[in-house]
Amino acid sequence: MAHTQTDAFSVNRAGAGRREMVGFRVGDQAFCIDITSVLEIRGWTPATPVPQSPHYMKGVVNLRGSVLPIIDLAARLGLPTTEPSARHAIMVANCGGRTVGLLVEGVSDIVQLDDADRQATPDMGHGQGGVVAGIFAVDGAMLSLLDLDNLLPPDRSRPADEAFDAIAAA
Repeated sequence: MAHTQTDAFSVNRAGAGRREMVGFRVGDQAFCIDITSVLEIRGWTPATPVPQSPHYMKGVVNLRGSVLPIIDLAARLGLPTTEPSARHAIMVANCGGRTVGLLVEGVSDIVQLDDADRQATPDMGHGQGGVVAGIFAVDGAMLSLLDLDNLLPPDRSRPADEAFDAIAAA
């Protein structure tokens, strides 16, 4: 059967909409992303700051000879940030065609979720633009599905984002 893409979640029209997701925490909130977007999970490594980078970019690290931009996911989502420590993790993931490291407070587990259980995010009129693709109620907790294709939208009007694009393309 053919697959169609709906934001960050592939839906099989034949009914096999169960997907494996990586669950993680940012602050007091639980999030998940499709496991197929995750290339690896690493412990926190201090990042080298990049001048004039976006406020949510922690810096860059050396990933086996490649420059990997590190995104502070809390800062990107507008949540309170903390100083990274040994308990933090970097999820190396594909975000909108770019390989980036996502700084999270911890990776919790891998869960299987059914696309039929995904609820739409409430429309609050803020033009959030699809950073959260949906919400799952799992064991009494709310698990927000991030849309990695919309997590780092290009903003060509800011030189900092052009610098990010150049680093991410390297």
